[in-house]
Amino acid sequence: MARNDKMVDRVAALMGEPKMIRNIGIVAHIDHGKTTLSDNLLAGAGMLSKELAGNACWTDSDAEEQERGITIDSANVSMVHEYDGEEYLINLIDTPGHVDFGGDVTRAMRAVDGAVVVIDAVEGTMPQTETVLRQALKEHVKPVLFINKVDRLINELQVDGQEMQIRLGKLIDHVNKLIKGMNEERYKAGWKVDAAEGTVAFGSALYNWAISVPMMQKTGVSFQQIYDYNKAGPEEIKELADKCPLHEVLNDMVIRFLPSPLVAQEGRVNAIWHGDKESNIGKSMINADPEGELAFMVTDITMDPHAGEVATGRLFSGSLKRGMEVYVSGASKTNRIQQVGVFMGPKRLEVENIPAGNIAAVTGLKDAIVGSTVTTLDGMMPFESITHASEPVVTVAVEAKHMKDLPKLVEVLRQVAKEDPTLKITLDEETGEHLMAGMGELHLEVIAHRIERDKGVEITTTPPLVVYRETIRGSAGPVEGKSPNRHNRFYVTVEPLAQEVRDLIKAGEISMRMPEVERREKLMAAGMTKDEAKGIADIFESNVYIDVTKGIQHLNETMELILEGFQEVMKAGPLSREPCMGVKVKLVDAKLHEDAVHRGPAQVIPASRQGIQAAMLMADDTLLEPYQKVFIQVPQDSMGGATKEIQGRRGTIIDMGSEGDMTIIESRAPVSELFGFAGDIRSATEGRAMWSTEFAGFDTLPTNLTAEVVSGIRERKGLKKDLPQASDYMSM
Repeated sequence: MARNDKMVDRVAALMGEPKMIRNIGIVAHIDHGKTTLSDNLLAGAGMLSKELAGNACWTDSDAEEQERGITIDSANVSMVHEYDGEEYLINLIDTPGHVDFGGDVTRAMRAVDGAVVVIDAVEGTMPQTETVLRQALKEHVKPVLFINKVDRLINELQVDGQEMQIRLGKLIDHVNKLIKGMNEERYKAGWKVDAAEGTVAFGSALYNWAISVPMMQKTGVSFQQIYDYNKAGPEEIKELADKCPLHEVLNDMVIRFLPSPLVAQEGRVNAIWHGDKESNIGKSMINADPEGELAFMVTDITMDPHAGEVATGRLFSGSLKRGMEVYVSGASKTNRIQQVGVFMGPKRLEVENIPAGNIAAVTGLKDAIVGSTVTTLDGMMPFESITHASEPVVTVAVEAKHMKDLPKLVEVLRQVAKEDPTLKITLDEETGEHLMAGMGELHLEVIAHRIERDKGVEITTTPPLVVYRETIRGSAGPVEGKSPNRHNRFYVTVEPLAQEVRDLIKAGEISMRMPEVERREKLMAAGMTKDEAKGIADIFESNVYIDVTKGIQHLNETMELILEGFQEVMKAGPLSREPCMGVKVKLVDAKLHEDAVHRGPAQVIPASRQGIQAAMLMADDTLLEPYQKVFIQVPQDSMGGATKEIQGRRGTIIDMGSEGDMTIIESRAPVSELFGFAGDIRSATEGRAMWSTEFAGFDTLPTNLTAEVVSGIRERKGLKKDLPQASDYMSM
């Protein structure tokens, strides 16, 4: 541990010199060796023993990451490297490669200035490599390239020295082609990767060696010798690792070719902040001024069992100190900073003061969420919000296994949503369940596991669900609803509510709270007759109840109970107990008992309810299903796979266009058909498709599917499986 204390002193000493700082992210497709590479860099900095490097997966500190063998959360490490006799501070973020955790990569890119893109020498550039490269360029983060697993080329594919160089050359060309396709302007400005210049390194993270052109000049080791060493055996590979240690090659490349905050912040601030560049805060951020007002962008929030919420992010201007009062964008009151520190993998080490240009970890910002701007300047224009490449599409319901854990579950879900902004938590008013929507099945599985493991709340989750809506296609009535004692009768008709009226209700322009005359005029303008508009008794969601009777005694005092029956049906329709949409119910006649005792709730509510239920079943009751718009970006040669995938899911393609080398497909498909879509579209396009979805309203369920879906829902809700008939409700 003494060694780490010494490291903290060296880190703290270098923090105040922005030109000696490099903030970098390590990005790649899953399993291309990011975490093994990070281990190596730590070993080189003396923070991990060389024997452990490559197997320790030190930045994968979470038990689930170790068990699954994948990185789920970004991990931050600060270390010191010596180059040309001077010490430099490298703040490194190791990011996940799995597409379900792509949100983490996007957030990490906001904190760094440069990225080491890792690719597997055998597999080459993979879909997620393209995605992370695109995210880096969008955030104005400069890439350098590391081609990993070169030993596999030599020993598994048995290529000769000549063939090896040709293959590596092709990989570099392909990466440059991607950079050029995504951002030609940056490509021309020198952002292409070039082995001769030194912005590409080759090596094996597992065996701790690497080589680049500058390293060849320094050590005299040639490509042919690399080939011979790898052919010879384990002892010779060790010798190679001593001559050309990976951490030295990579860190030298990072220091030489990736920008310091002083150089990077001008371009980065222009890309992620839309305030006035000439203002004091604008200039202070561009110059990474430690004396300026504070401007800190939160890119990650984690829970520390002792310190509470830890906000990690990039400091663009000013200095962070304990006890500062700061404004958090979107919060009304100020927050007080309690501790400031830096991360060494899973450990957070406190320091006195962190100046601009660094990646810092702060506690005490209880109002901050991922994407918050933290500043000492009241009214500062916040940073551009972080946009994720895809949207939550899969929903499961979460319940506490034991009732006593319910209050704790509510608190835990709030925390989880704060830590991971790609997760959406809602309380379903209809079922009382907490619904959790995420990026994909794996995403939700990991979150559910963490709630149980880290937060100690046992939960049960349902398979992914879709909530349908009931509506009617025709009209029916008058239908009689009789009370159990046969003394009260209600005659109702039902028909679909006009779309114009539904739109007005949805927009909030018509409600029961507004003055009656005004409401009547608006409804008549939307095509309702004067009698109907005058007789509106209730609006429940997008359904209305209208009383068009004349001079019926005792009706006024009974109306409240009649409407209760109406609302019960609208909350759970007769067909499958799903909520109703767009139903217009008219009361055309009623017979009521003289004596108030005989027209109490137990008599009136069932009579009102059953009349409406029977009428709806006569009026061709059907289901509406939710749809989503699906936007897919895919390289042109994989387009066929993507369109076939949508069409095979009852989807329709609305529009197609192209942008550079990508085809953009806009389509629409039912939510129920989109389960498992993530995996299928990945395999159909070799994982090269990026896609996102948004809600696109409801549409009628095809007739040939109605019976099957209704039976399924009824069975799930414990109802009789057979489809109900109008006579079931009129047999009273």
